[in-house]
Amino acid sequence: MLKFNLNDKKILKEIYNFAKNRRVKLYLVGGVLRDLILERQKHNPDFDFAIKKGAINFGRNLAKQMKAGFVVLDKEHGACRVVRKASRKTYTFDFSDFRGPGLAEDLQHRDFTINSIALELEKVFSVKYIDGFLIDFYGAQEDLKEKIIRVVNKKSFNEDPLRILRAFSFASILSFEIDKETLALAKSEKNKLTGVSFERVRDELFKVFDTDKTFDCFVALDKLKILEIIFPEIKKMRKIGQGPYHHLDVWQHTLESIRQFDFLFKDIKDQEILGYLDEVISSDRSRRQLLKLGLFLHDIGKPATLRHEKGRTTFHGHEREGLRLGIGIAKRLKLSNDEVHSLHKMILWHLRPGYLADSEIPTARAKFRYFRDAGVEALSILLLSLADQRATKGPLTTAGARKQHERVVARLIREYLHKSKEKKEERLINGNDIMKRFRLTPSPLIGKILWALEELQAIGKVRTKEEALKAAAKIAKARNK
Repeated sequence: MLKFNLNDKKILKEIYNFAKNRRVKLYLVGGVLRDLILERQKHNPDFDFAIKKGAINFGRNLAKQMKAGFVVLDKEHGACRVVRKASRKTYTFDFSDFRGPGLAEDLQHRDFTINSIALELEKVFSVKYIDGFLIDFYGAQEDLKEKIIRVVNKKSFNEDPLRILRAFSFASILSFEIDKETLALAKSEKNKLTGVSFERVRDELFKVFDTDKTFDCFVALDKLKILEIIFPEIKKMRKIGQGPYHHLDVWQHTLESIRQFDFLFKDIKDQEILGYLDEVISSDRSRRQLLKLGLFLHDIGKPATLRHEKGRTTFHGHEREGLRLGIGIAKRLKLSNDEVHSLHKMILWHLRPGYLADSEIPTARAKFRYFRDAGVEALSILLLSLADQRATKGPLTTAGARKQHERVVARLIREYLHKSKEKKEERLINGNDIMKRFRLTPSPLIGKILWALEELQAIGKVRTKEEALKAAAKIAKARNK
């Protein structure tokens, strides 16, 4: 039996009373009813309302009364948004004019049948259970029961090509199947995606990154050649063999890396690691989501660096070429500066854990340099490396080497978590000490000396101020040669 919880009813009552006083009939439509049927709850709820006309004016006046945020979403189609914080939640209310003479015609313009269900807002308060009062012209409840994603009408993707991606993001989020006719329609209309803004594309992709179905989704998108419309760079990754250490070509290995990360994530029980991955980098986008994009991009530089040397396949410098391409893609997706910076670290340093794992016990110097260079993304890169290595199963990749990689990376993860709690050691000497002792003027050399001393202090080679000054003298002399 379907009904709204008390907190949601309380805030919906404000909206209902406002509409009633103005003799406006409001309909709840789409996602909130779908999620109610599916027993899905969002921490920050969002509600869509349909109104015969005047949605923008209605929303603007409602926002003033509720002392809430207001923004016009689409002036042409009469759509706006009201945002209100209440009960430690952020509520989003979208209002839009009917796209047709009546409700039935309006619902026909919804993206998928599962979102074409409606309910008079008044029923939320006048009946105990709303089950028998749902307005369902296009089989929404049946498709929800059968777990099917289906367009309401064949013009759906033409009205908004982003819906092609939304079909796949909904399938990933809800663990639904896309029906055959909708898939065929997506394939035939896919080129229209080139006209969609990358910000909107990004948001759908990150919804997929937030699920454990990313691999399945990307395989399905790839099968229909939709993914390469968004990322034409992947065309060059296909059918490029990687030598005897790999069992997959560059593109298939990339997909398998994402798959392995999802397996890895399911096994993580450490709350510190989970908290780290849940950390929001920008907007509502988390480090876990960004890490999946990092996996998608980590080998994108391989096609341009492919060489065959003395019977060996090499990709020397692919991380730097990948960095160039990856940052270009990140900017195309309009990611924030913080996200671009994080991706920079992931792509550039993704090989480092593998180099460290060449030794059962990496040196203190090597570990210090890794943690220094990777910074806060050190843990992301270690997890990326695990997924990358697990996706590498060529005949020359031995079980012993794989186990050593796992052991070394596991120890580095523990070390990172330990170091993240430690207070950073204060420098034994500062720039003024160096300039005074050696009668130097301010210059880049001072920073280089301090950089080198930080490493020596971290690995225990210098422990006192005098030892630091002696080491600084040697460094300065070597740099001046």
